[in-house]
Order: sequence, then C-alpha cells, then structure tokens
Amino acid sequence: MARSTTNKAIEQPTRRRKSVGKTAGFTRTSKSVATTIEAFFEQQHNQDLLRFITCGSVDDGKSTLIGRLLWEAQHLFDDQLATLQSDSKKFGTQGEEIDFALLVDGLAAEREQGITIDVAYRFFATTKRKFIVADTPGHEQYTRNMITGASTADVAILLVDARAGILTQTKRHAFLSSLTGIKHVALAVNKMDLVAFKQSAFDQITENFKSFAKDFGFLTITTIPVSALNGDNVTERSSNTDWYLGPTLMGYLETIDPSKTLTKTQQDNLIFPLQWVNRPHADFRGFSGTVAQGSVKPGDEIRVTASGQTAVVTALVTMGGDLSQAHTGDAITITLDREIDASRGDVISTAKSPLEMTDQFEATIVWMHTDEGLTGRTYELKLASQWASAAITNIKYRIDVNTLSHQACRKLELNDIAVCNIATAKPLVFDTFDKAPSLGSFILVDRFTHATVAAGMIQHSLRRAQNVHKQALTITRADRERLNGHPGKVIWFTGLSGSGKSTLANALEMELHACGIRTYILDGDNIRQGLNKDLGFTDADRVENIRRIAEVAKLMMDAGLIVLTAFISPFRQEREMARELIGINRFLEVYVSTTLEVCEQRDVKGLYRQARQGKIPNMTGITSPYEIPENPNHTINGEDDAKKVVDELAKLITKW
Repeated sequence: MARSTTNKAIEQPTRRRKSVGKTAGFTRTSKSVATTIEAFFEQQHNQDLLRFITCGSVDDGKSTLIGRLLWEAQHLFDDQLATLQSDSKKFGTQGEEIDFALLVDGLAAEREQGITIDVAYRFFATTKRKFIVADTPGHEQYTRNMITGASTADVAILLVDARAGILTQTKRHAFLSSLTGIKHVALAVNKMDLVAFKQSAFDQITENFKSFAKDFGFLTITTIPVSALNGDNVTERSSNTDWYLGPTLMGYLETIDPSKTLTKTQQDNLIFPLQWVNRPHADFRGFSGTVAQGSVKPGDEIRVTASGQTAVVTALVTMGGDLSQAHTGDAITITLDREIDASRGDVISTAKSPLEMTDQFEATIVWMHTDEGLTGRTYELKLASQWASAAITNIKYRIDVNTLSHQACRKLELNDIAVCNIATAKPLVFDTFDKAPSLGSFILVDRFTHATVAAGMIQHSLRRAQNVHKQALTITRADRERLNGHPGKVIWFTGLSGSGKSTLANALEMELHACGIRTYILDGDNIRQGLNKDLGFTDADRVENIRRIAEVAKLMMDAGLIVLTAFISPFRQEREMARELIGINRFLEVYVSTTLEVCEQRDVKGLYRQARQGKIPNMTGITSPYEIPENPNHTINGEDDAKKVVDELAKLITKW
C-alpha cells in the first residue's frame, strides 16, 4: 500500500534528518527548510489536542491500528523505520511484511507474547489536529491498565474482530469507557479483509453493539469497517467497502467534537486542589496547584472548603509571568490579599460557588487487584489532592458486564465492577463524577503494599452522612481515667486458635484486678454469641468481626478501662486498623507465637481435626491464612509457663 502524502510537505524535513548536511548537523539547515519548520511549529501551536484510547478484546488489532495511523500520518523517522523493519523480521507476525504493532508494543514481554500489557502513549499530528493516543491492553487481567488510559481520554476507539463479533471484554471496555466519562465512541470493526469485506458481518456487529450500549450515555457511536493491517478506511477510503459511506478513521478523529457535557455553570465553577504552599522567602506566600476545573482571575473571592476561610486573589503567578485569568489545566500559584490557613490537600473554590464535603458516599468502583476487596477492611483513599483512610461499608451489587444485571456479592475480585458505599475517616471535599470528574473520581490504595487496588466514581453523597453529627460530651476520657486511677489501654492478643490467647488474657486480668486495675476481656467466642452472632467465618466476616471489636474496645478504653481482647485476628490490615482507631500509644499488640502442631495438640474443641476432614471451611492455619505480625509490641512463646508470661506482661502494662 502506498504511503499517504498527507502533511508531507510540512513534516518531511523533521522526519528525514538525513537530508540535512552531516558535517554541520542542524546548523546547515537551508532557508527553505527553516521556513517550513517555522510554519510547522506555528501550525502545531494553533491546533487543538484530541486524546483518545484504543480498546477492545485481546488480538483485535489495537496496536496494529495505531502503528498504521503513525505510518499513514508520516510520523516515522528513518531510524525508526529501519528499526521497525528489523524488529518485524525478529518479532513480527506478518512474515516479510512490516508488523505495525511493534511501534507501540515496546516491552520485551509484549513482543515475546505478541500482546499489549502496559498502556503505550503516542503523539502524532495531521494538518487539522494533534493527537495523543493510548494503546490499552485487551487481556482481562490488565483491565486496570485500560482504566488508566481511559481516565484522560476524550474519545474511545473500540476495536472488534469482524470474525468474532462482540466479546465479553469488548462489553467490559465499552462499559468502563462510559463510567470514565467518555461520550464519543468509534466502533472500528477490524479485520474486514478476513470476512471478505461483507457488509452483512459489519451490519450485524453494529446492531449488536448499539443494542448493548444504548443505556451507556454515549452521545455518539460511529461504526467504521477497517483493516488495520492493510490500511482500508484508516486514512483513505477503501474500494473494498463501496457500500460504506461514512468517514475514514482518521477523518473521524480529525472532525469529532469532544466537547465536554458539563454545563456552562459547571465549567466556570473553580476547583483548585492545593498541591503545596509556596513560600520561597518571608515576603512571598502563595498557593500552588493546577486548575482542575473552571477559571479564576485577580479580584475573585476564593474559599477554602474545609475551613470556610475566604480571601481575594491578588495575582496568578506562573513561570512565564502573571496571568490575567487561569483556566482548566493551568498550573499556577495564587496570591491573596490576606493570610489564610490552607495546606496541601485543601480544595479551593470561588466564594460564590462553594463545594460540599462528605465522609460517606455511594460509588461505582472497578476492582483492580488480585487480593479480594472486603467490606470493613481499611484502605487509603486519594481524591484529588486529599488522602484519608476509608472502608467499603457495603457492596450493594456487582454488575455483570454481559447482561448489565445486578448480582449480590460479599467480596470484590479482580476486574469486578460494583456499586458500593464507602466511608472515610474524615470529611472530604467532593462532587459527583458527572458534574466534576476531578472531585468525583478516586483510587483506593493498599495500606501495606501501596498498590492501587480500585478506581471509583462517586455517584452521590449518602444522606446519613449529612444527618449524623458528633456530639460533644462533658465528661472526658481524662476525667474517667482520674477516677479510675490509671489510663485506658487496649491489650490485643493475636495468634492461632489454641495458641493460648484466652488463657493468658484471663490470667492477666486476674493479676491486674488484684492490683486494683479496672479491666474487661473481649473474648472471641463470647462476642460471637452476642454482638457478632450474625457473622460467619468468611474473610469478609472476619474483617467485620474485628472492625466491630475494635470499635467496642475503643469505647471501653474511653471509659478508662484496660481492655484485653483475645481474637485470632488473622489479617494485618485489620490489626493495623484497630491500632490506628485506638491510638498507637494506647494499643499493645501481643503476638502469642505457638506452632500449628502444638495448637492442634491442644485442640480441645476438635476444630483442627474437623478442618482436616473438610468439615470446617476457612479454618485459620489450615485453609485460611494467618498473617504473622511483623512488628508486634510484644511476642510471647505460647509454650512457656503461663505464670511467668503473666508476670512479665503485668510488669510491662503497669510500667506502660
């Protein structure tokens, strides 16, 4: 196929560097070439930018399509072309022909497997528009990477293999595109050459997709028959599809209007997440960040959402000089007419359009990790520049991407899409995703591995978050502690079933009681007969069991008691949650280290024996894991003499 001459006059000098004299490098550029380059940069400066993604199922030809677009747009240097030809012979799948997919499949693993794993970003331009394209992976296990690419895209190019039609991953990517706010989709029915360019195959796929996606909120759905490998309808209309009257793929990308669907009021409302307080010297104090939405100018009265403090903007400072007005995407430093209290994580708005705060909301989340998502487990939540501890309080339902039906579930698995209620440890500035994506989108991060486990879009604040307010009490913890004669503490025993937790806790309470110390034991079996009798022994139930215990232990500690808890508490996440809730200086984690063999020998309840027989599922140490504490406050050998251990703990606690 002959290469397109689109933009050739402009781009040839920048593309073919060999035309410039070797001895003098770029200093010998001719006047005509220099003029052409200047014209090129002037043209590029005045063009708008379209961000789009390619997505779809594995092996639908996404990388090949992008490679073809780069080729047709004349965005290959001579050295890139030579490398591509060499790599095509080594890694390619097209025999002696060029394998365009290799232009974007840059990772060694991608080339070895012939698949896309990571998101690859590429820039190119035509005479009409500049583009940034994100090539996203098609494999289900890399769905999280697709979310990354979709989060900043204006348009989605959804590829479908003409032979296979609409697949599960096609539906998942279409649904995720809608969730991330993409309003324009081009359905590229690829590999039309392998179905002899039959219009019937194209029409059937078009009908099936539009029927499936009718409730996704897309403003436009454009279907285009293409052959990415051969270039049919990519940049030039193909003679093989004389029945098709729509645009080429490049024509679509050059003309689509990606205008946001936000109202004029929403577009103007300022959202300015504060990144840092800029104080280079005593005479200057500014607030730095990037305008996430809206605009701001000197003279505007702004408001710090969390504190409610207001001030007037005096200047918008940038590296290139002060601005008369800043808009979405501008990185600026705001100076004010007076000192106000604001720091990283605060969100600034105009005083006339204040933002809301909440600590409970409903959200659609995409689970992006192999570790299960469980109700009650705490994560770190990032919303704009704000961070807070958060937990999924309720999984309302999971969405089946094939049927869009709602399914009940108690845990989230990799690639699940679900609607959940989420609670944060402190109020956060928010908005719904459809009104303000910057304040309506968030991520959940694992507290220990720091891996991103989920991405979410806020649907609305929960009404109960607005109706529940903390009441100030007259009698404080300090008052109760003075009456008791000692501070409130929590002694958290953890270990396998049969390790000796309950025995040691009971013996320790007797010793402390004899010393006149007010105590109370929260024992696993006792609690499960009352407060937690509705819970089983699934991972989700174990998490909720410990969450409730931690809350009760904190209340009793506030009453000035020494609280002793004896629970397996198998997961580090929940033990850390309890530590943070109660307070690091009032929480003593005691690990009762007893081997599984000894625990089984002590098995007075016969639990291990029944678990070995398959009669008890989710038995910690057998079929369910126990995560050994990494840094407990104290470790006890569960096989040591009990009196010796108790004496040791009593001395530790009374000193503590």
